[in-house]
Amino acid sequence: MTDSDAPRPAADSAQSSATHRAIDAVFRIESPKLIAGLARMVRDVGVAEELAHDALVLALEKWPTTGVPDNPGAWLMAIAKNRAIDGLRRGKRLEQKHEQLGHELDAQRDAATPDIEALLDDDVGDDLLRLVFTSCHPVLSTESRVALTLRLLGGLTTEEIARAFLVPVPTVAARIVRAKKTLADKQVPFEVPRGAELEARLSSVLEVVYLIFNEGYSATAGDDWMRPGLCEDALRLGRILAELAPRESEVHGLVALMEIQASRLGARTGPKGEPILLPDQNRGRWDQLLIRRGLAALARAEATALGTLGTYAMQASIAACHARARTVSETDWARIASLYGELAARAPSPVIELNRAVALSMAFGPAAGLEVVDRLVADGELDEYHLLYGVRGDLLVKLGRLGEARGALERAASLTRNARERTLLLDRAASCVGTSSKPKSTPPT
Repeated sequence: MTDSDAPRPAADSAQSSATHRAIDAVFRIESPKLIAGLARMVRDVGVAEELAHDALVLALEKWPTTGVPDNPGAWLMAIAKNRAIDGLRRGKRLEQKHEQLGHELDAQRDAATPDIEALLDDDVGDDLLRLVFTSCHPVLSTESRVALTLRLLGGLTTEEIARAFLVPVPTVAARIVRAKKTLADKQVPFEVPRGAELEARLSSVLEVVYLIFNEGYSATAGDDWMRPGLCEDALRLGRILAELAPRESEVHGLVALMEIQASRLGARTGPKGEPILLPDQNRGRWDQLLIRRGLAALARAEATALGTLGTYAMQASIAACHARARTVSETDWARIASLYGELAARAPSPVIELNRAVALSMAFGPAAGLEVVDRLVADGELDEYHLLYGVRGDLLVKLGRLGEARGALERAASLTRNARERTLLLDRAASCVGTSSKPKSTPPT
């Protein structure tokens, strides 16, 4: 056996594995900035992502031998930047790109002019903000916006996104490819919109981030009730956005809402992953750091608001009522019901009305909440929404109408696609026998 054929020592293998883990961690952190800087140069997020991954491939080849550089982000950017310049040369598009970017080239200059490099050395924050607005552009479907945002800004692989949303990998891959092609075909500008367009586009960005958070907070399907990793991804995106757009009240409102809701994650499941609803949660397990961060973000939302608060900030105000209460009974349910009423007036929604019904029941008794719930049942708009029947079942139990309650809870169980939640609902339905035990109704979790 020659030396080259000899098995690698275990220490070398462990070191290589550690280096690869370090490379993966570095790329997750640096890839959004890397893609954002490259996209400003090449004006195509798909090409920018390819260049970033080319740099990663080279890092995987070099770093196990040379070690991770002191400034790995700068190393990756330098490699990707050179590949981008080479690509522009080969395609004879350098001058065209300069014209698109508003720069003039001296005909005698070398193609690798420093002006190009200057384009990549502008403020990173501006680049990231452009990437956020591009990946969440309304020209894309909601599903495509979510997938592309998690890919480009969250640093998740296609497999990770598919696993998080319980969608086949080819489906997610197709969404991402389609999204990048649509952005290129529609020639969506890589820029931060201005004026009225900014407000309209910002709502799309915030919607995507909150959709990601909600899927992590209460998974719509699968065996787990929560996927905390998605909450962490959404929080990271929200915090970045708050730094990049410090004067936008609704950005701070969304961050406040997510911080406060995320503070409960550790208390929302038991040892076996079973759901624990709000009335039964050990509030000592709520993360006080996240609550403080959330309340600070809410204060910033209030300070930067022009007139009335936006819908995310109003929802954060509701979450703050829960966070400030030491027990369920000390919660200001009348205030929460009032806030939901204001929210419904601003953004009418049957789901908001359902939440208001729960707050009314806690503040004024189950009959007050059931009156609102029964109107929603009669309206039919939430006929396939399991939480409508779950709430109705809880209120009927409190009123001692156990037969009706059991039917409502079984209906709720039949509608949910989450295995943990289905088990919880069926257990509650099975307990609806004999005399009423008058359990607590279920506030929003």
